[in-house]
Amino acid sequence: MKYRRLGRSGLKISAITMGTFSFGGVGPFAMVASQGVDDARRLIDTCLDGGVNTFDTANMYSLGRSEEILGEALAGRRDKVLISSKARMRIGEGPNDEGVSRHHLIRECERSLKRLRSDYIDIYFMHEWDGLTPLDEMLSALDTLMRQGKIRYAGCSNYSGWHVMKALGVAEAKNLPRFVTQQIHYTLEAREAEYELLPIAVDQGVGVMVWSPLAAGLLSGEFGRNRAPAQSRQAAGWSEPPIRDRERLWAIVDVLDDIAGARGASAAQIALAWTLTRPGIASLVVGGLTEQHFRENIAAADIELTAEELERLNQVSRPPYLYPYWHQHNFARDRFCEGDWALHAGYEDLGAV
Repeated sequence: MKYRRLGRSGLKISAITMGTFSFGGVGPFAMVASQGVDDARRLIDTCLDGGVNTFDTANMYSLGRSEEILGEALAGRRDKVLISSKARMRIGEGPNDEGVSRHHLIRECERSLKRLRSDYIDIYFMHEWDGLTPLDEMLSALDTLMRQGKIRYAGCSNYSGWHVMKALGVAEAKNLPRFVTQQIHYTLEAREAEYELLPIAVDQGVGVMVWSPLAAGLLSGEFGRNRAPAQSRQAAGWSEPPIRDRERLWAIVDVLDDIAGARGASAAQIALAWTLTRPGIASLVVGGLTEQHFRENIAAADIELTAEELERLNQVSRPPYLYPYWHQHNFARDRFCEGDWALHAGYEDLGAV
């Protein structure tokens, strides 16, 4: 396993993080899986054996059951791993049962700690943007939790670029905790994060953890133009992530299948290996239903794709060169910084556009 520094922090996390989205199976999460404590222990052991040191959950996964299962399965070895959890989503019917208010964050952190059987959370993510709560209130609550020793690092998830930068600006101005990481959706099929979020990651040192890097299994090799597993979350009605161009998806899958076949690897491993080459990426949060799924995903961290393979994958999946980026390509690239190149390096083969 390879370990990467998380943003500007001194924390090193494994290139593969174990996701626990499938623990519990409460409510709509049953579409994914319903893994209990015994399943969790077996899969966690597989990940630990593979060098994984980071485990990701959230207070709303199976209404807290995911955290409970993770806490029970890690009993006796909590100090050997890192745990990330999240708060922000609605978890009740009350007016304060969502958001990032001081009331909600402190209450939910304390509830998560009880479920996790832990005194602290290593990385605490704001699970989604909240435009109604002032950022200094949210960051002040995180500061309180850090001073109390209940969280060690803070991050954001599913923020847009201006949300991240506004939060970083308020943190600097008010001398409040700064996000060291962002957890985002980013795959060969969904590369929108390259426009703003990856450049921010590089320029501001906000390390990226990627959720659902296989697009909910669509890039796993089990799906194709004429194939789909009968037992899958899509078959059960799961709609995330949205796919806006099915033909483009299958073209990407065709290239993944071709490269994987030539290498004797799986399409999932090639997709994960590509994602790990991208700017600002610290870790990929992957789930799995079996020990073999996790062994394959962990092995992807050791795959080194050739320049030709990377070029094929980049070309089949490259997003449009939107404004103002094409204009910058024509007139500003002699003065680009490292953050700019996180996007623009993928278009250097183009002439004037």
